[in-house]
Amino acid sequence: MDFHGKQGTLAVVLSLLLLPMCGAMGRAESGPCSQESLKGEYAFTITGQILSGPAAGPVTGVAMTHFDGDGILQQVDHVVHNGSLPAMEWRPATGTYTVNDDCTGAAQINFTDGSPSLNLRFVLAKHGAEIRTVVSNPGTAITSIGIKDGW
Repeated sequence: MDFHGKQGTLAVVLSLLLLPMCGAMGRAESGPCSQESLKGEYAFTITGQILSGPAAGPVTGVAMTHFDGDGILQQVDHVVHNGSLPAMEWRPATGTYTVNDDCTGAAQINFTDGSPSLNLRFVLAKHGAEIRTVVSNPGTAITSIGIKDGW
């Protein structure tokens, strides 16, 4: 074998040795999500509107939600509907969520004051440090962005 042949062989061997490392590095950087990807305290900004019914009009608010990393959430929110302040300054809620491998997911929030439950669809960004949601209840156009505490 000439030098060029040895160099070519060496390049192939190095490529084969480095290939698993490159794959692992890629997975670590943009790997799949799990329930654990959504864990901790998240501060949300809520905006949108209710399109029909007695509460029709603009919606704006904030929420603090704790995700336990195992599919259970607890939350308090302060949401202004059509310029009217909420009956409770901080309305408590509980709920459940699921995170898909592709970093999409769903959640249901159940309020203690008798308000209708909210069904959400979401995407996780920044390795779980940010969550973007949309309310998927009929007659709503409400979105929110949540940032993990400490980011």
